[in-house]
Amino acid sequence: MWNFKSFSPKQQRVLSWWKSPSYRGIIADGAVRSGKTASMGLSFVMWATQCFSGTDFAICGKTVTSVKRNIINDLTDWFSRCGFGVETYASKNLFTLSYRGRTNRFYLFGGKDEGSAALIQGMTLGGVLLDEVALMPRSFVEQAIARCSLPGSKLWFNCNPDNPSHWFYREWIKKSAEKKLLHLHFTMEDNPGLTREVLARYKTLYSGAFYRRFVLGEWVAAAGAVYPMFRRDLHVTDTVPECTRFAVSCDYGTVNPSSFGLWGESDGVWYRISEYYYSSAREGMLRTDEEHYLGLERLIAGRRVEAVIVDPSAASFIECIRRHGKYNVVKADNDVLSGIRRVGDALRECRIKISAECRDCIREFETYCWDDRTGEDRVKKENDHAMDDLRYFVTSYITAPEAPFFAAWIDRENE
Repeated sequence: MWNFKSFSPKQQRVLSWWKSPSYRGIIADGAVRSGKTASMGLSFVMWATQCFSGTDFAICGKTVTSVKRNIINDLTDWFSRCGFGVETYASKNLFTLSYRGRTNRFYLFGGKDEGSAALIQGMTLGGVLLDEVALMPRSFVEQAIARCSLPGSKLWFNCNPDNPSHWFYREWIKKSAEKKLLHLHFTMEDNPGLTREVLARYKTLYSGAFYRRFVLGEWVAAAGAVYPMFRRDLHVTDTVPECTRFAVSCDYGTVNPSSFGLWGESDGVWYRISEYYYSSAREGMLRTDEEHYLGLERLIAGRRVEAVIVDPSAASFIECIRRHGKYNVVKADNDVLSGIRRVGDALRECRIKISAECRDCIREFETYCWDDRTGEDRVKKENDHAMDDLRYFVTSYITAPEAPFFAAWIDRENE
């Protein structure tokens, strides 16, 4: 719930920038938890209500679910408490907001892939707020911008940093002045709702390029080791304690190696107890789905596993496991960058440890690196099969703690 006690100078600028005719739009980028999302959402609706009536607007996120979670739920609640008339139409991804005889419609859109551009095509908008714009495809963003053709329409962009070769950084942030956009760069210190203790904790959550992006708010390229925090003395163990829960993660390959990891939980720590790693190039022979399944059974060795988490693209192997009817199959989340961040969190907090017997996993940890030749955030597609199955496991079984939202309050003036 949004309760605004005070605003930082940068947030105050967000709330009032649209009163100046000098700017066609605003870009707020920078660190996570820096207060930019809340102030942008609040200001967007205030501007729309003051400057328009009977007009359509769009609020966009990577998905409709994420935009509801990040902005809409708190936004509509806050305006309701302030005396605005709010009507929500969940099936239409729409809410209307009324105040002093003015009513506007706010449509919600998800820009998750190239096909999303068709969803917003054909609309005429007074303005658009693009939250997490760096995560959206360019075609969707440009289609949304093209919809803002009414007199007085403005553009609102909000994001965390990405690679400096990213199209949004090159085409919009670097050219913000010539496009008549106000560019405000946020740091965590721009959020008055974060205590020193919370600030200090956030600074321990990331490392490498992700630290520079999400804590310092810099647009930097990922380079070097993917998991620089991995240490043999800290994360590798010669002995595994008695475990009470078990799961298996699988990265399946035919020409490429297949890597399966058996995981056991003890006192809140998950241990990679043993692994099945088969490389046809190393062994000189391909294996069938059934042969890999036999390897899976030998790895499990009669234990009761809660789930076998499998690469979602391995359709034939998933069907093979299901046909045998012994194990619960779960398709893994294959969002690579999000998964890498979550594995990094688990390593820093020592929530996963690797048995010394898992030699291929340990080997890959020490050779897994970013491919800095692409100009994008991509890992080198070599020495990554155990890293993939480990990422599937962490994404499905180890959840990062929820970060606190910006919280404060402001008294509403009596009318």
